[in-house]
Amino acid sequence: MNTHLVVVCGGGGFIGGSLVADLRRQGFTRVRSVDAKPQNQWYQRFDDVENLVLDLEGKEACYQALQGAHTVYNLAADMGGMGFIELNKGLCMLSVLINTHLLMAARDLGVQRYFYASSACVYNADKQRDARVTALREADAYPALPEDGYGWEKLFSERMCRHFREDFGVAARVARYHNVYGPLGTYDGGREKAPAAICRKVIHAKRSGKHTIEIWGDGQQTRSFMYIDDCLKGTQMLTASDFVEPLNIGSSELVSINQLVDIVEQIAGVTLERSYNLSAPKGVNGRNSDNTLIRKVFGWEPDTRLRDGMEKTYRWIHDQIVAAAG
Repeated sequence: MNTHLVVVCGGGGFIGGSLVADLRRQGFTRVRSVDAKPQNQWYQRFDDVENLVLDLEGKEACYQALQGAHTVYNLAADMGGMGFIELNKGLCMLSVLINTHLLMAARDLGVQRYFYASSACVYNADKQRDARVTALREADAYPALPEDGYGWEKLFSERMCRHFREDFGVAARVARYHNVYGPLGTYDGGREKAPAAICRKVIHAKRSGKHTIEIWGDGQQTRSFMYIDDCLKGTQMLTASDFVEPLNIGSSELVSINQLVDIVEQIAGVTLERSYNLSAPKGVNGRNSDNTLIRKVFGWEPDTRLRDGMEKTYRWIHDQIVAAAG
């Protein structure tokens, strides 16, 4: 049983809510979950957790959120899938206020460990122009040419974590997440990411009998996708460690979007006619995680097979859609 106060910022979101659930399973008895959304919109909410609705872009809210905290996980950001971050660059940039004010509060309130969730969107776009991408090493963030808006905010916030560690002694740890997916996440509304969006589209196509699916881009763009359980394990492992540099936490199982659709079709037992929306947001042509460093540091890397994780994700989204339809 761990009695230190752990604060999960962004606890009403997909990763944050899953982290709160995991901390409870491990026996943490003092967990504070903080999110700007009304509690009835949180992805997971637990009555035995201290749940606070606070807008962490504000400085006073950050100091309130971190009062008495031993460990802080900063997962709070205004973000979504590629469709959201390409069309909402200003909103994404405003998340810099969250990390800035949380770091100030962590410094002033004596927080012992501070985790910041960065993103593979920090990586230099010139290294991601080919679908047959060379996996991205941590050093590939510089010279800097990140995703416009969201990626720049993440890269700047990484630097803030570094300098607050160097100048003020804040024990900051930074992970670069690669496309986290799984049950209990967003699957519609415009903020969902590719795995959930494709599950939803396949489910609707099968249920409606209209065996067609629209794919954003040409389907040749490549990505790796990390199952939520691996994300949680890597996050807590890094936070508890003495490793201080930004670290990839992502799967190295590279697939094209067409291959991802193949997997979901196999799970659903259906074959769909594909149409390609070449004007839709599709992001970089190729992105994959080089896991050399995480294997060296921890002797581990995210290892859930995409087919296995997608099966669980598909079943959960299917059940939600069926339940909503009555």
